[in-house]
Amino acid sequence: MSGQKTVTPTASGLAASVNAVKTRGLPPVDSWNPPFCGDIDMHIARDGTWFYEGTPIGRPGLVKLFSTILLREGDNYFLVTPVEKVGITVEDAPFVAVDFDSSGTGKDQVLTFTTNLGDASEAGPAAPIRVERDPETGEPAPYVLIRRNLEALIDRKSFYRLVELGAHHDGWFGLWSGGEFFGIIPSDELPEDA
Repeated sequence: MSGQKTVTPTASGLAASVNAVKTRGLPPVDSWNPPFCGDIDMHIARDGTWFYEGTPIGRPGLVKLFSTILLREGDNYFLVTPVEKVGITVEDAPFVAVDFDSSGTGKDQVLTFTTNLGDASEAGPAAPIRVERDPETGEPAPYVLIRRNLEALIDRKSFYRLVELGAHHDGWFGLWSGGEFFGIIPSDELPEDA
């Protein structure tokens, strides 16, 4: 179309758009419906590191800002502002749960996870824990819902600590949190010495 200029989205342009929409709490990205402007060369690695054009984003505040406008639709991830929507790549999950606190015991236990970006999520019916197992090795990959439909991969050290809090219930070994039981592995698949 003649006379129409195509604008390529950039990380700095997205940051400026987000700063222009100052809100308390998380921006309402689910209610924004801007046009799709294409993909940008931004990705989140499995360890939670954000990259732009192949270089790690070294400013934690900028990464935190971008995380507030992250939207997931199916298996696709986008950064969304009121005026633009751009696709990014997420290697596994957009967040990493790097720690957790536990209070109570048994069915009254509550697990509160903290992500690499400082978000907190209390596991329960609205924020489930799930475990995927590698089909070849059986190695578990545990996740917890952080917000909207965005998950955090639970890091290995936290997962080992969680296993110490595990219990058996209805043929499963798993975790209680927020009155809900989250199965990790069928009890009969656990090694004898576990």
